Amino acid sequence: MTEEITLAPQAPAASARVGHGDMFTGHMTSSVWSPQDGWRPSELLPLAPIPTHPGTLGMHYAQVVFEGMKAFRQPDGAIAVFRPWENAHRFQRSARRLAMPELPARMFVEAIDQLVAADGHELPAGDDELSLYIRPVMYGSEPNLMLRPSHEYRFLVLAFVAGGFFGDQPGALSVWVSRDHSRAMPGGTGDVKCAANYGPSFVAQQQAAAAGCQQVLWLDSGQRRWVEEMGGMNVFLVRGRGPEAELVTPELTGTLLPGVTRDSLLALGARMGFRVRQERVPIDALLADCASGAITEMFACGTAAVVAPIGRLRDADRQWTIGDGGPGPVTLALRERLVDVQHGRAADPDGWLRPVRLLGAER
Repeated sequence: MTEEITLAPQAPAASARVGHGDMFTGHMTSSVWSPQDGWRPSELLPLAPIPTHPGTLGMHYAQVVFEGMKAFRQPDGAIAVFRPWENAHRFQRSARRLAMPELPARMFVEAIDQLVAADGHELPAGDDELSLYIRPVMYGSEPNLMLRPSHEYRFLVLAFVAGGFFGDQPGALSVWVSRDHSRAMPGGTGDVKCAANYGPSFVAQQQAAAAGCQQVLWLDSGQRRWVEEMGGMNVFLVRGRGPEAELVTPELTGTLLPGVTRDSLLALGARMGFRVRQERVPIDALLADCASGAITEMFACGTAAVVAPIGRLRDADRQWTIGDGGPGPVTLALRERLVDVQHGRAADPDGWLRPVRLLGAER
């Protein structure tokens, strides 16, 4: 007998008990693509299981792309989505790389508006630690196992109330330098957001957890010499202190993801007066500079993680402490400025916030 599955909205708990990825809201939007009709208009539907043929092409050949962004409560209680157009354009690049039809950017953003308007009320007010995480996904939905691109696709948007990505982990992160696994290679898919990039990384994440670390730091696949990114986020380092501090992140080489949070922090850091640089970072130089104190801070950044300080790096042989091992002043200042923009407490000169009127808000 087939087990019946019911997905229902769950009442948000206090932020200390809200994790990441399981407190789904009550709706989803759905659209399908075919060669004959192109993209059909998105429909708002109750969140529910989707019947899937066992021979669905995308499931077998990893023809799946996705995005992640957040919506935040504003001072007046309204909801705004952070930089959805950037995610829309990256979603197009990902689809193009996997031989999938590009979704028009406006359709992408309007589907997000539709879902947030319906479910934004499930995000509690008055708690900056909570946000509405939005997950658009597209996959090849044709029931066919010929080794070729699918002839049918489904686009979905779902959401969940999110707390901290690292749960109750206090203070700064410990990060494992992976020297025997690779995330991406030149000419591969490292610079797009596709499902096939993530499953193979889990074994290194398990290795990190066994060593007492919360994340993995990936190196380039060719020489294992250059720092690239972390398990699900970008990485920054800080050289120096005070007004002379320099903010550095690995440059985009085609093998790491151009994060929206990364781009936002580069812009905010420059406005805050930091010297901002994108450059190739050799792992040996990074570790030597951590040991000497030339690197005073490191942090991870991404939609889920926001800005998370890194206090320690380690591999199978040694470990290195960054600064005093705790969150540094540049990290904390950047996080505060980003969160203030997202929650509408700081100026938004670039129009990063997209307000969404909630259904029933006029009553």
